[in-house]
Amino acid sequence: MIEQTLHTGWTMRRAGEQEWLPASVPGSVYGDLLSNGRMEDPFWKDNEDKALSLMEYDYEYVTQFDCPEEIRESDRVLLHFDGLDTIADVYLNGEHLGNAYSMHRIWEYDVKEKVRPAGNELRVVLHSPTKFIRQAFQECRTLGNDDTLEGFVHIRKAHYMFGWDWGAHLPDAGIFRPVTLLGIDRGRIDNVLILQEHERVPEADSDAAIAALGNRSVSGVVLKLQVTEETAGITDGVPKLMDVTGGRLFCGCGQHMSYTVEITAPDGTKSVTENSPSEIRIEHPRLWWPNGYGAQDLYTVKVILYSDGREIDSWEKRIGLRTMAMRRRKDEWGECFAHEVNGVAVFAMGGDYIPEDNLLGRVTPETTAKLLKKARFANYNAIRVWGGGYYPSDWFYDLCDEMGLMVWQDFMFACAVYELTPAFEANIRQEFIENVKRIRHHASLGLWCGNNEMEQFVFEKNSWLTKASEVRDYFLMFERIIPEIVHTYDPQAFYWPASPSSGGCLDEPNDPNRGDVHYWAVWHGNRPFSEYRKYFFRYASEFGFQAFPSLKTIETFTDDPEDYNAFSYICEKHQRQYGANGKIMGYMQQTYKYPSDFDTFIYASQLLQADAIRYGVEHFRRNRGRCMGAIYWQLNDCWPVVSWSSVDYAGRLKALHYYARRFFAPVLLSCEEQGMMSAEANMNREHFEFEKSIRLNVANETMQEAQVTVRWALRNPKAEILEGGEETLSVPALTSVWLDKVLYPQAELRTNYVSYEMEMDGQIVSDGTVNFSYPKYFCYENPQLSCEIAGDEITVTAQAYAKSVEIRNEEDNLVLSDNFFDMNAGTKTVKILEGNTEGIRLRSVYDIR
Repeated sequence: MIEQTLHTGWTMRRAGEQEWLPASVPGSVYGDLLSNGRMEDPFWKDNEDKALSLMEYDYEYVTQFDCPEEIRESDRVLLHFDGLDTIADVYLNGEHLGNAYSMHRIWEYDVKEKVRPAGNELRVVLHSPTKFIRQAFQECRTLGNDDTLEGFVHIRKAHYMFGWDWGAHLPDAGIFRPVTLLGIDRGRIDNVLILQEHERVPEADSDAAIAALGNRSVSGVVLKLQVTEETAGITDGVPKLMDVTGGRLFCGCGQHMSYTVEITAPDGTKSVTENSPSEIRIEHPRLWWPNGYGAQDLYTVKVILYSDGREIDSWEKRIGLRTMAMRRRKDEWGECFAHEVNGVAVFAMGGDYIPEDNLLGRVTPETTAKLLKKARFANYNAIRVWGGGYYPSDWFYDLCDEMGLMVWQDFMFACAVYELTPAFEANIRQEFIENVKRIRHHASLGLWCGNNEMEQFVFEKNSWLTKASEVRDYFLMFERIIPEIVHTYDPQAFYWPASPSSGGCLDEPNDPNRGDVHYWAVWHGNRPFSEYRKYFFRYASEFGFQAFPSLKTIETFTDDPEDYNAFSYICEKHQRQYGANGKIMGYMQQTYKYPSDFDTFIYASQLLQADAIRYGVEHFRRNRGRCMGAIYWQLNDCWPVVSWSSVDYAGRLKALHYYARRFFAPVLLSCEEQGMMSAEANMNREHFEFEKSIRLNVANETMQEAQVTVRWALRNPKAEILEGGEETLSVPALTSVWLDKVLYPQAELRTNYVSYEMEMDGQIVSDGTVNFSYPKYFCYENPQLSCEIAGDEITVTAQAYAKSVEIRNEEDNLVLSDNFFDMNAGTKTVKILEGNTEGIRLRSVYDIR
């Protein structure tokens, strides 16, 4: 197959206007208008409203190209679009080729008889998405998320573009993925399905045994290949396929079709198997493991298709040798729900991923790599692709393969109901088939999930339902159509009907004892952080807490000091959950003194967020085995906004991200303290009594036993030790171990705190502190923070107890090996990973005043 990219020479205009503007393909309408000075920055102040109005128009894109003879003389010539967003008409040399109506699909048009040697004109007309959904809503008033524009459910376009409780109303449009001209002789490979059979050694009969054996737990892997080849054109956008596995099939023109398979091992060793093998055995396999459990070894598989001995096409992908399933077994608490990789139950640690930008042209392999590197920096081993966006580009999954991030992949449905007309069903069926075939070979693919929050909110709480047929359509879509397609096209993958769910059939979809849970009593329910400790979810796939982004990020959308106030018009315009800034203030009142300036308020908000999620994750990890997943909401933003993210839109790390690096550490020491934060009592009551105690726990999420020494101490504000303890213990692989409770009835509520640390292999690998009082009541002494910089290291000195020490530079873009950490009096040294040291500043909770 011969390919010609069509990415140069594009121009665009608003339909009906005379002037054509330079355009980028791949790219988007907003991106091109912005680069040509025809719109203001949609993220600046309240320009979102102006940008939204621009989507009331249609836009035209045009380019000219020549078609080389080798393509024209091919048996077939196809015009191929990897992504059109969304309602589009495509013309070649003035002739209408067809229309597109889903950004989640590939669109191809046969142009063999239409393409010229030179001077071809390709024109794409992108129609107004806002007009489309408005008209569709008038015809069928199907409901969805209140934060979005009405009618968004009727268009197969990323839902978040129409607004969310963290997202703007910015429904961009464009040719957002590559455009190619394809010359096909005789046939082409449609796709290759690779199934794996792992031959496990007899002694690999438990998690512990497999952990001890590692890769030696599998003696060999048999790859079973199913190769499909497209033979006879396209009907209604769908190729006609033929299975060529076995090498004895013939295409419509009578030629014999066969293929060879080349496999390149991680060490570069290559093997070639000819004569269309249906099975290939790999001896002494190097398995793929999630981050923290082993190496991310990848094998390259190349399938070369021949017709009568002549190479006509090839397919090349990287795969990981691994098994990936969900462990669901009845136990004393209900039913477990855990990723099982190579036979080992893995505790999932990570965040929910939303689209990276409202302007799709800005999302590149480089931007995605920067974000996912930050995820791995925080010790993620999993990431959930949320169902209100779009299926990420191939590079996203490539990076997850390389970084060991298991992908929970939602299909693109969220917080709504859908009208399953015959046309809609045909459209989404093809969407599912294409994306399952595109993504299924990735080692990182953990599971397929039907939708986000529809089972729970639509049916358990009767949200958005207007007629009985919507219930029927839900079951058809998510419990019949999608699972059938997954079973057909990715038969070894696990399918889950919704998130959260207990397995479908409207059977208590947010049951804490089965399946996955979205837990929002902390935040939406205004419950205290300690509320997490009342629950032992089997897998928490959503829970979160908001914080403001860095002041430097806020300066990217306003330069007016009047806006630097949580309740200003602009700050609330960049806060999409109505009243949420007040919610942050409510939690702040419970925890910290009133901040005296906006920058300190931002710092305090980030500490609230970080502690809220820490309370949850540490509790879940202490109960490993019962709980097997902690995926917090959310990793990233798509524009500069106050949100639940731990990495803001500008890429700056909030305090939560550093906390995540610690609470997702492979071996974690955490403390379940009892004190004011867990008492939930009115301190002015006559009998305001509560226990003052600590109970330490070591969670070992590695494949090796950990030999550790744990120390703890009761201290005063100067960080002087009043009394302490120490214990050395062995923590088996893939377990958590409790130490005995230590009571401190004599502790002074406002002037005593407890520090704890864990040493392993001569290094302190985990530490922290807890207070028995609310932080706002603790009598901190001024720690008189100072620092010295030597090369790529910063050494901080504290003269007294310092809580949540922040190190930042002038641009607030430092990335350090640790930050927002607790200090006893003394020094701590961290490494500079990114950024410079100009204008270094330090602060701690003492400075929230």
